[in-house]
Amino acid sequence: MRCPRCKQDNDRVVDSRAAGEGAAIRRRRECLQCFLRYTTYERVEDTPLRVVKKSGERTRFERERVLSGMMRACEKLPVSAEQLEQAVARVEARCHEEYDREVPSSVIGNLVMEELKQLHQVAYVRFASVYREFKDVHQFLDELKPILENKPASGTGPNTP
Repeated sequence: MRCPRCKQDNDRVVDSRAAGEGAAIRRRRECLQCFLRYTTYERVEDTPLRVVKKSGERTRFERERVLSGMMRACEKLPVSAEQLEQAVARVEARCHEEYDREVPSSVIGNLVMEELKQLHQVAYVRFASVYREFKDVHQFLDELKPILENKPASGTGPNTP
């Protein structure tokens, strides 16, 4: 660290402690050249997650957009706001865990579909139909086949309206 007075890179740390509720480390330093004491703060550099769209355009990851899309898919369905918030938190956490700086939009879409599949089958199909841009009924039916094959025999499951 360079001394603010003499600009020498020759100092020692006199004191170190947590600051800002643990978000930073406050260090008292002493320049060994001119003996000036000064304070520095060390913080983790927060690099925001960027979304790489199909067109190649890069935008900031926005949790609100993910939540908005999921809310539209769950409109008029028995899915609580709390369930949606938790699902969005899981999507965001997985993006941060698996990708350092940039995440493809297709990955986010697939993670959202996984979450919606667990929450409500109708919400999942609604989202998939828009996200995958079905061109005809056959594509729609191909998406429904696995769901219909796993349907509970009684017709009453956690995902039935």
